[in-house]
Amino acid sequence: MTRVVVMGNGPAGHRFVDRLRHHGHRGTVTVLGAEPCAAYNRALLTSVLGRTLSPADVTLPALPAGPRVRTGVRATRIDRTRRLVHCDDRGVHPYDVLVIATGARPRTPLVPGLRGPDGHLAAGVRAVRTLTDCERTAEARVTVLGGGVLGVETALALRGRGCAVTLVHPKPYPMDRQLDAVAGRLLAGKLDELGVDLRLGRRAVAYRSGQLTLEGGEVLGADTLLLCAGAVPEVGVARRAGLAVRTGVLVDDRLRTDDPRIHAIGDCAEHAGAVPRLIAPAWDQAETLARLLVGHRVRYRGTRTIIRLKASGLDVVSLGSLDDLTDPHAKVEAVTLSDPARGRYARLALADQRITGAVVVGFPEAVASVTRLYDRDLPVPSDRLGLLLGTAAAERPAPVELPEDAVICHCNNVTKGGLLRAWRDGARELTDIAEATRATTGCGGCRDDVRRIRDAARSAGEAATAAGRSSGS
Repeated sequence: MTRVVVMGNGPAGHRFVDRLRHHGHRGTVTVLGAEPCAAYNRALLTSVLGRTLSPADVTLPALPAGPRVRTGVRATRIDRTRRLVHCDDRGVHPYDVLVIATGARPRTPLVPGLRGPDGHLAAGVRAVRTLTDCERTAEARVTVLGGGVLGVETALALRGRGCAVTLVHPKPYPMDRQLDAVAGRLLAGKLDELGVDLRLGRRAVAYRSGQLTLEGGEVLGADTLLLCAGAVPEVGVARRAGLAVRTGVLVDDRLRTDDPRIHAIGDCAEHAGAVPRLIAPAWDQAETLARLLVGHRVRYRGTRTIIRLKASGLDVVSLGSLDDLTDPHAKVEAVTLSDPARGRYARLALADQRITGAVVVGFPEAVASVTRLYDRDLPVPSDRLGLLLGTAAAERPAPVELPEDAVICHCNNVTKGGLLRAWRDGARELTDIAEATRATTGCGGCRDDVRRIRDAARSAGEAATAAGRSSGS
């Protein structure tokens, strides 16, 4: 009987165990989670920070009976010869297959004073990586260091709570790795309108006693300094075990390390030279590995990059390759629609009539349609302007035409089949469906599609009821 040990109880590890059972594995499974709580969706932490979701709301569903989940236990050493995992509680766990899903840790910028002499973060400095981090941030005045996706979502979440927020970012505009200059400047303008105090193109040079000093000498006061400066794959145990590590643990298309009995998935894994650091690839890798371990002939070929800002009222999405949008020598067709007076902008890069990269700001209909076309690798309609304005007949299959494994809510990886199961179990209103599946509780961009599927299920049920009455008469 195959003994599987999973190092990590985050979204990747949790999803893998769930899918492993789903696909028929009946061997023993042991999950080792360093945090003391149940697995939760880390991608929704900013919603907890903003108090729009509770910790219970982001807790992942309980695993099916069988797996043994050990929380508050950290793996410290892998004995590859004896196939044993040693933990900080002195526990030892034998494995036939080991899955490393240790995730990543927050990156601490090289700013003097952020860490104390003991190596820990200084008083008043925190990261945004765990539920504990979010629950401890209750001060009225917060400085956010880092203007990537997490930094922007964090700043907006805190503003939604009424906090005074300053966002410090060394680049000229936020989300510079996902947006081009025009989109980035529009986003900065929207943040300013919402009351976020911006310090763009400014580097932090020192921190001391609740004060962050910037280039030029400006000093920002803050009850809390939140670090949102990226993440570093957690690969220490893998490296000490002699596994091949570059940025992350190196894996092939079977998600194997250079030890065939050891696999890696999620934020700690490096596949084809990339560590995506997004939840969608982690879930795809978990699904692929689960199927591989029960005998399916599948391979992991990568996951399409879809980044949608999780912030109510802000429609911002980045898809695919930013280089295709910004490189003047890229062999693509560029489609641009700019409406700065109304805070709207869209730019698409097309090759063979398909989207290879896109940024969209302020066009909610375009965000939905463009994301759908890119995710399914479908050709765009000939009416490019109509696509961006939401008037073109873009490929938009009716809910009944979608396969049940089609992902509707990317934030929570909820499929059409999951929504229909919730309907059959009695969830009739959108709030009930959201509670049952978590769909719509992330960025909210799937709300219309969830409503369409709910309405289609309702219509099908009413038709079936009417047909039954007709046949009975």
